[in-house]
Amino acid sequence: MESRNILIKLLTLAVAGLCAFVAGKEFLEHRNYLEPMVAGPGVTEVRLLSSYSPAVRDTINDCHVYILDSGKPGATVMVIGGTHPEEPAGVLAAAVLVQNAHLDQGKLVVVPRVNRSASTCTRPGEAYPTYFHVKTPWGVARYRMGDRCSNALDSWPDPEVYLHYPSRQMLAYMDIRNFNRTWPGRANGLITERTNYAFMEVVRQEKVDIFIDYHEAELEYPVENTIVTHERGQAVAAMTSMMLTAQEFPVPMGMEFSPKALHGLSHREVGDYSEAMSMIFEVAEPMLDRIRGITDEKLLMEGRDDFVVKAGEHKLLYAPMDDQGWPIDVRVGRHLSALLQTIDSYNMTAPDKPLLLSGVPRYAEVIEKTTGVFLQNPSAASADRVYYD
Repeated sequence: MESRNILIKLLTLAVAGLCAFVAGKEFLEHRNYLEPMVAGPGVTEVRLLSSYSPAVRDTINDCHVYILDSGKPGATVMVIGGTHPEEPAGVLAAAVLVQNAHLDQGKLVVVPRVNRSASTCTRPGEAYPTYFHVKTPWGVARYRMGDRCSNALDSWPDPEVYLHYPSRQMLAYMDIRNFNRTWPGRANGLITERTNYAFMEVVRQEKVDIFIDYHEAELEYPVENTIVTHERGQAVAAMTSMMLTAQEFPVPMGMEFSPKALHGLSHREVGDYSEAMSMIFEVAEPMLDRIRGITDEKLLMEGRDDFVVKAGEHKLLYAPMDDQGWPIDVRVGRHLSALLQTIDSYNMTAPDKPLLLSGVPRYAEVIEKTTGVFLQNPSAASADRVYYD
């Protein structure tokens, strides 16, 4: 009997060890997977984030900053994706910009993965897919799925209470790893704060006029399909909201002001600590809803869930939800058109300092052709035009 119990314990230990090995191997592969990014013909320079600030040198967040400079004086617009890597539309919209945009006047600065650390893990207990895939004319492009917050392996330990710097406002302990709660950052903080600090240096050194942060949100969240803007950008954001709602989007694009008393968010702190008008764009992503069903890649990319549809029928959501859902092409298309309309609105208010660009698809074109059509094949590109994050 005793020998039998020992055998059962040994078998249990072996099975547990095997499970740990398989899971560990998958975690390690995901953490070390590098995403190729083709620098399109409009990209004139690619810099490391650490070239703007040594605060992130030799860290996992020392990412690539893509610069598209026309060489002609004009406005400078900065677009970031991947603030929360569980919101992939921002990453893909930024990638489309890097690979397709051409500047005729002014400068465009794009960073598809601002928080690499958060893209090297997924949210514990949520059963997120490890990767997501986009069909293209040349094959399938693979991207890391991520978490909302920086990887705990890169930022440990979390404090009991996070005191935001410099306001000292008390926030939830895990927000010390939330890239959209740690602006404007600090050079000697934890990894997420240091990354925010480095990006504030990008904004200041590049003399950014408009700063745009791409996001997605659950349909249960009231700030949905909305531009949230610093007061410096209110005229541009209001015009953009009206034009998109009247002419382009079947679901209206709202506008809200950034609360002055809520600290750490890009739409507040970037505007307060630089000369830029700062905004975030929100679009609906049903996979983030707490009432969802199976959390898989199909839900992430197709954006449709029966439970979320049912919640919509009971008027529990802040965005419409039907059998069409919110597929990735709709979300990417909204982000791209919102950017283009923001630029058009800005140009009307500052005709002496415009930003003129071409090559970027609008909402209807993305819906018609799909996002994958606008992604370039890294295998077919010159090696010196392919970068990895």
